[in-house]
Amino acid sequence: MTEQATSEVPACGLEETTSESARVPPTGPSGDTAAPQAPGGKQAPGGERASEPQESAPQPPDPAAPTATDPALPREDFPSAPLLLAVEDVSESSVTVSWEPPERLGRLGLQGYVLELRREGEAPKIRVPRHLRQTYIRQVGESINLQIPFQGNPRPQALWTHNGHALDSQRVSVRTGDQDSILFIRSAQRSDSGCYELTVQLKGLEAKAAINILVIEKPGPPSSIRLLDVWSCNAALEWTPPQDTGNTELLGYTVQKADKKTGRWFTVLERYHPTTCTVSDLIVGNSYSFRVFSENLCGLSASAAVTKELAHIVKTDVVAKPKSFVERDFSEAPSFTQPLADHTSTPGYSTQLSCSVRASPKPKIIWMKNKMDIQGDPKYRALSEQGVCTLEIRKPSPFDSGVYTCKAINVLGEASVDCRLEVKASATH
Repeated sequence: MTEQATSEVPACGLEETTSESARVPPTGPSGDTAAPQAPGGKQAPGGERASEPQESAPQPPDPAAPTATDPALPREDFPSAPLLLAVEDVSESSVTVSWEPPERLGRLGLQGYVLELRREGEAPKIRVPRHLRQTYIRQVGESINLQIPFQGNPRPQALWTHNGHALDSQRVSVRTGDQDSILFIRSAQRSDSGCYELTVQLKGLEAKAAINILVIEKPGPPSSIRLLDVWSCNAALEWTPPQDTGNTELLGYTVQKADKKTGRWFTVLERYHPTTCTVSDLIVGNSYSFRVFSENLCGLSASAAVTKELAHIVKTDVVAKPKSFVERDFSEAPSFTQPLADHTSTPGYSTQLSCSVRASPKPKIIWMKNKMDIQGDPKYRALSEQGVCTLEIRKPSPFDSGVYTCKAINVLGEASVDCRLEVKASATH
């Protein structure tokens, strides 16, 4: 008697389960499902083929039926395993298998068959954690603990290499389980930097993953530093890069200054990339030292490069250089800038005649009436202030009418202006 069943095989994938099962009921001569047999009954005729069942999850056993694990029931109450299981045919999506009914059907008879499928020979897969997909940076002395999950059935073999060579078992330990491989270094050194490659192999198939590790430490200080120049309140510095950058690129330099009087350091530049700089705003009368640190991801260098000589900020003596000066000669002959004006006055009311004159040296002023010098006459008072010449006529009368002249005289010449004064008697009513 032969029972046959067809089971479709799903596409291979590491995410799927490693075994599948389908229930196949016992079949009769016409292909229909056979009724369960009672103990001592005849077996179903052989050579029958079951219809192709769809794959399904294993069905839970009937809670009322006895199970093979029930210690209260004897072993004879359960069926034995089917006989002569063989693969009849294989296609792209299915496989046909056949088997013989078991020798022992058990007390309740044969309820059916459970067909299970387990995939083998699939390519393994490595899952690299996100934080390890870029360069993994550690500091000297820190531990390195890489846990890399993988998939494969049966359990694949895992192999680690460092820069293409076998690991140093004195420094690196590896533990591989069923689902991951762990690489551990207790105290990292710079020599541990490089490419670590994990290879997972399974029956001629393999998967690889590379993890880049960089072990860094603080950089050394600049190799040298010197004071280039000092002028006014400025100092120019120059230094050379450090010989050891700490196994990574520099983020820049930190420049500090210290006054000799206080000895306190103050930062003037941070993460500064060039190797020359000018420090300004230094205080006159002070002397300064300068130092420079290197900086990378681990921080500032443990020490700094310090200038050997001090920058003395001294007060610069200012020497006045008078420009050649040619004194201008302001001498000039008298000239009137404002002449006298004709004037009409009323008897009994004082009257003033005014004009303006310019001259250097200061001129001598002479007043005349009808070309006669009137200086010393108490009726007249002459004033001269800042080039303005004024003649006051006290309580004039018609007799005081006439032509008045103002003359200005100095060593360079003379000038004169005149006007007519008319004193009219008031009209009688």
